[in-house]
Amino acid sequence: MLKSIKAVEKKRAYEDVVTQIRTLIENGKVKRGDQLPTERELSETFRVSRATVREAIRTLESMKLVQSRQGDGTYVLSSSEETLVQPLAAALFHEQDDIHDIFFIRKIIEPYVAQLAAENATNEELKILADIVTAHEDAISSGRSCTEYDSAFHAHLARMTKNRVLERLLSALVDLLEKTRDEYLQNEERAKKSFIGHHAIFTAVKNGDCTAARAAMTRHLKEVMAIVIGKRRKEGDQD
Repeated sequence: MLKSIKAVEKKRAYEDVVTQIRTLIENGKVKRGDQLPTERELSETFRVSRATVREAIRTLESMKLVQSRQGDGTYVLSSSEETLVQPLAAALFHEQDDIHDIFFIRKIIEPYVAQLAAENATNEELKILADIVTAHEDAISSGRSCTEYDSAFHAHLARMTKNRVLERLLSALVDLLEKTRDEYLQNEERAKKSFIGHHAIFTAVKNGDCTAARAAMTRHLKEVMAIVIGKRRKEGDQD
């Protein structure tokens, strides 16, 4: 990391420090969870005062890129790409949105996610996805909640696309359905149907079959949507 840093000009020096650190984060040279060098080390590397470094860190904190932990150091929170996507997702999706509209958008996005996952999957990523599917099946067999595995499955598929913007948007969208997912998966029969859908998607992704992966995800979402919306309508008729 430090080899990429240059000495900065004294005029508004903290802005140059911010720019260089932000660039390192954007380029993936510093990742989420990484600890930045100490204030003293940064001061020596950039050849600026420690006051300038502190000002730069405060600016990066205001941008939600880093977090200073008292007595522990400064850590990277996210990429600037994520800080742009989060408010965009918040603007696009709201908890009060009609569930039919949310599923409609999922049916547009997630089949493409499955297709990209099948296209870009690494052996390590496939192993993780297989572990999630196995844990999902074990949870059903033992009568435990499988909500976390349902969420993990879709989140990991999004990561496998290698498209971080798509991953963030999908995460925001799926989070809106958290309560609905809990309701849907409480029923053992529905939980089993969800597992069957996930298993079909996993098999297609594992085989690198983009077309089959896209079709399996479309079929899975249609089945879930039909049950969830049907359940909501039935409850509405009873009110």
